[in-house]
Amino acid sequence: MRYIIGCFCSAVLGGFVALSFHQTQWLMPADAEERGVSEKSEKTVTRASFSIEENRTFAPTNLPPVYNREGLTPDESVNVAVYEAINKSVVNINTKSTHSAALIFDVHAEGTGSGSIIDKLGHVVTNFHVIADANDVVVTLYDGKQYDASFVGADPENDCAVIRIKAPPDMLHPVALGDSNKLRVGMRCFAIGNPFGLERTLTSGVISSLDRSLQIRGNRSVKQIIQIDASINPGNSGGPLLDTHGRLIGINTAIASKTGQSAGVGFAIPASLVARIVPELIRLGKVIRPEIGVRLFETEKGLMVAQLQPNGPAERAGLKGPKVIRKRTGPFVVERADRDAADLIVSVDGDDVKTQDDFLSLIERKHPGDQVTLTIIREGRRTNVPVTLGGPSEK
Repeated sequence: MRYIIGCFCSAVLGGFVALSFHQTQWLMPADAEERGVSEKSEKTVTRASFSIEENRTFAPTNLPPVYNREGLTPDESVNVAVYEAINKSVVNINTKSTHSAALIFDVHAEGTGSGSIIDKLGHVVTNFHVIADANDVVVTLYDGKQYDASFVGADPENDCAVIRIKAPPDMLHPVALGDSNKLRVGMRCFAIGNPFGLERTLTSGVISSLDRSLQIRGNRSVKQIIQIDASINPGNSGGPLLDTHGRLIGINTAIASKTGQSAGVGFAIPASLVARIVPELIRLGKVIRPEIGVRLFETEKGLMVAQLQPNGPAERAGLKGPKVIRKRTGPFVVERADRDAADLIVSVDGDDVKTQDDFLSLIERKHPGDQVTLTIIREGRRTNVPVTLGGPSEK
């Protein structure tokens, strides 16, 4: 009996399975029937041609009329115009240096950077750190031709240097210096350089901030640094920062990054500084800095005159340092300095100074023979003292 019931159940179950299989179709692409493809056979696909001209007719036609004849937006037109006008002014700098390691063997190193041609004589301005300690400097122009560069002058404190190549004048396309004093946060800017050896690469951004202070060498800081968000990377150093008129407004010099690559925070030396020191570098090979003949000590109330150079500019102008008080104690004479009698310098030509770096930065903007007005506090009273700066002769 059990055998008969089992056979019956098997027959019924088999019938249901056969019926389901007959009514179910294989899963196929949605357009299988249109293409004549089934689970049993596959016919040859009918191919058609594709027209580029017809495809272009599908482009939107209701966009606002902001494009020029070349199909560029105003922003794109500026980008293209700046690049086409200035890219030939940017050079690629390759350096080779050799230094001794442990007095046993020489270590060879190579570096790359960027620079800007500034005249038809072949002078190129770049960062000092790009060429520092280099034995050989090779400059590559826009057409791929290479020239050995000679050292002209450098100002390590401001990370600025000038080199020169002997190239035909018609191959040299100088960039014009702009006025970085007229920059405003939010203005567009462009960086052209050779990041990672990729020659004359253009990036764009905006002026993110102005008057930054950047410590470049030792304890000295460069003032009025321009902060940008245009992408700059290793190899961009020394290249130009440009405004929308294609004028050089700065020299790209550093980035703030934990990885060594662009994080959207870059810094450039202002063109106002470049315009001030480059003529001296070309004429003299160095920057002639004025001397004031004073050593200062920082206090909460101002910069205290700690020591005066004998017969120096500050002493001749009448500045006073600490008063030396001598007191005899038996056979001995004891000296002490009364610092309360020393002058406190609080401003230079109306600009407040709180640190020695502030003071030196303002003084070094001048030249030997220039006059500055120091505002000092003496015995609790403010007074102005004119000082004529000294310094070495340019000869």
